[in-house]
Amino acid sequence: MTIGPNWWKSAVFYQIYPRSFRDANNDGIGDLQGVTEKLDYLNDGKGGGLGIDAIWFSPFFTSPMADFGYDVSDYCDIDPMFGTLADFDKLVAEAHQRGIKIVLDLVLNHSSDQHPWFQESRQDRSNPKADWYVWVDPKPDGSLPNNWLSVFGGPAWTFDEQRGQWYMHSFLREQPDLNWYHPEVREALFEVVRFWVQRGTDGFRFDTANFFAYDQQFRDNPRKPDDLAHLETDKSSNPFFHYLSCYSKDRPENFDFIAMLRKELDEGTHLTSIGEVGGSHDLEGTIKMTADYANGPERLHMAYSFVLLNDLVDHDYFATAVALTEKHSGEGWPCWALGNHDCTRLFSRLDCAEKPEYQQMLLGLLLTLRGTPILYYGDELDMPEYPIRKDQLQDPYGIRMWPEIVGRDGCRTPFPWSSSATQQGFNSGAKPWLPATAPNTLEDAEQEDRSTLQAVRGLLRIRKSSPALQAGSFQVVSTENDCYVFERKSGSETILVAGNFSGKERMTALPADLVEDCTPKSLAQAGRVENGKLHLPGYGFFIGRLT
Repeated sequence: MTIGPNWWKSAVFYQIYPRSFRDANNDGIGDLQGVTEKLDYLNDGKGGGLGIDAIWFSPFFTSPMADFGYDVSDYCDIDPMFGTLADFDKLVAEAHQRGIKIVLDLVLNHSSDQHPWFQESRQDRSNPKADWYVWVDPKPDGSLPNNWLSVFGGPAWTFDEQRGQWYMHSFLREQPDLNWYHPEVREALFEVVRFWVQRGTDGFRFDTANFFAYDQQFRDNPRKPDDLAHLETDKSSNPFFHYLSCYSKDRPENFDFIAMLRKELDEGTHLTSIGEVGGSHDLEGTIKMTADYANGPERLHMAYSFVLLNDLVDHDYFATAVALTEKHSGEGWPCWALGNHDCTRLFSRLDCAEKPEYQQMLLGLLLTLRGTPILYYGDELDMPEYPIRKDQLQDPYGIRMWPEIVGRDGCRTPFPWSSSATQQGFNSGAKPWLPATAPNTLEDAEQEDRSTLQAVRGLLRIRKSSPALQAGSFQVVSTENDCYVFERKSGSETILVAGNFSGKERMTALPADLVEDCTPKSLAQAGRVENGKLHLPGYGFFIGRLT
């Protein structure tokens, strides 16, 4: 498969949580063979399927699964529950035949405490890997090194009796942080990148990309000012989000590490990279920091934050988030997501059960903004958040923070293939690791002319046919009257896009004559042009070519 160096700019990414996509061996957990069997649904390479261009896989590396694969014990092998390296090679070959690129989720900030590196490091203070992790002596009174907190609750430090020191873990105690300041650590991690590139991987999503560096003086993080706006991932019941993590992460020297990583990636001319950047600032500060991670040839190709993954994505917030992203992007290329494995599903988060057209309108904007969009598996089927019970909890975050925070199980339930098959077609009958109970299935959506599935397919076909939507310029036309209207231009092509955030019909002027109405007829609420005016029904959406 021939791949151009900037293929990622025009691509649409689709995130798969491997445990939940398709269980081919009927053990209750999704696997690589299951994904391979369903590739035609995503893109059959002949103009059929959903029409995505790249799959981002959440981790499937060998792991004790304390955090479901985000605690890696062997970076260069597949966990047996997901398959084998041979299964991965087959998946890559089959995906490439269909024009689908493969992007892996690499967790390079921390490993599992079961990784041989950590097992050696904790033995004593003089072994060859003694400094591969972040170890600190107790204070004179034996107390914690500082006030740094774990994202998953409690201190970011665990005392190791054998070494007589504290080790740092930004997440679970089973996930010790790697010491990026050690050149041997960096080389070992870069060797992991090379391993997967040699097996045909097309790019990487780097988990917690702004966590690699830490303050080597181990100064305390300051508390947030009381008037600091809550962030997109802020949960008031989690003390971690009450602090500005300016010493435990978000360090300026982190960009030095990113530059080293980018240099390694540039050895493969077709590779791309996406950084996950979780912010601890206000909205503009978070967006600026995210943009900084993808601004220039020594940064990542793309980065995304959680600004559109929060509980409020109304007209004013959306317009502000896009404006700030455009303001700070510089030479960088934006990356957008409305859902992922760490947040409440879009359909439930924004109350789309009460306004189902709202999800279609937002997905329309996602797929037409300047930048690369990421779809989360099942959002094309309006999958809602599953109301997890305490006895069903799998997520360690929910187990530790229940009931104030219920965790992330509700957005990770199995993909619903069929309403007529057992376990909704996820497997052939074994009990899934999480309940398979989605109210809408692929089989149902295929039968509905105006389902979100049909709308997304139509939107992707338009995007693929339009140079302006893939990589054109961006200019806001209007943000008045609850509508968000913008133009994308490339060469002689000008595309107008409009979304109505109100439940009532709105009307707006066209900036030029309409040549072609490209709005998919499958949209539940499609806009229309009459007498030179654009009419948008409640939560309506419109795409058209202008003169």
